[in-house]
Amino acid sequence: MNIGSGNSQRTTILLAIFACLLWSTAFVGVKIGLRYSGPFSFAGIRFMLAGLLLIPFWWTRRPGLAEIQANLRVILLVSFFQTFFMYGLFYLAMTMVSGAIAAILIGASPLTAAVVAHYSRDDDNMTLPGSLSLFLGMVGIVVLSISRRPWASPTGLTEFIGIVFLFLCTISSALGNVLVAREKSDMDPVFLNSLQIFLGGFFLFLVSLPVEGVTARIFPAEYYLSLFWLSCLSAVAFTLWFVLLQRPGVKVSGLNVWKFIIPVFGAIFSWILLPEESPQLSSLIGMVAIAVSIVLFYRSDDRDSLESFGREQGRNR
Repeated sequence: MNIGSGNSQRTTILLAIFACLLWSTAFVGVKIGLRYSGPFSFAGIRFMLAGLLLIPFWWTRRPGLAEIQANLRVILLVSFFQTFFMYGLFYLAMTMVSGAIAAILIGASPLTAAVVAHYSRDDDNMTLPGSLSLFLGMVGIVVLSISRRPWASPTGLTEFIGIVFLFLCTISSALGNVLVAREKSDMDPVFLNSLQIFLGGFFLFLVSLPVEGVTARIFPAEYYLSLFWLSCLSAVAFTLWFVLLQRPGVKVSGLNVWKFIIPVFGAIFSWILLPEESPQLSSLIGMVAIAVSIVLFYRSDDRDSLESFGREQGRNR
């Protein structure tokens, strides 16, 4: 796994792990915020704030109006698939499933991205090791789905629907990555991410008005803390990841292998910090299967299938 050389290699690894640990806390933050707010309004406010927090990172090299107009198509497409549709489903699903299960399923998104790339791009083909790792990841998802016993109770059916929504989230993210790769936009990726996150959040908030109504009351402090943490998380973790990707000798696929810790620690943080959640055997089996599948996928010899997607994967956590 080539992610750098010399003394910078150790620093790169530590910073990559730190960024992934930050992303793994998002599931707890979302579950806390959803105790007090509807999924669409909470998601909308979070991503509007996150987009604003990224302004200092692109302000000095901001593009002109003509460049924005020339890239308007890719901005809107990415905003729809990567933020509006993806996180609309994600936040809705988080009202149906536990934070631990969400962390485990979202952790399988690199595998979904590989499948979408295989069938939508001529230059991306699944190798045998990649196919085997995908199969193992799917086994983990099936174990989690069956363990909910959707045929036995309304609660189980709700959780199963939430799992389906989360799986659709990963497909939406992968489609967004494919569109970015096809459009070949030369726009500053930090600016693109800031603008698409803000627009996606804005439209999610608009959807929340007729669906969830307007809530004019003061929430407990933990709501605002979770909102602030999630907004900062989207800005800080992405910026850190972007800096690492610019380091000489850092390979995208080698850096992304550390993302396997996101579902693991996301589940662990949920079990520790959320009193209503506790580990179950099915969750542990699914978590291990998906984590191992991701490691196997990134350790396969042919990693080129995600090279065009890796830079986009760190954007919207």
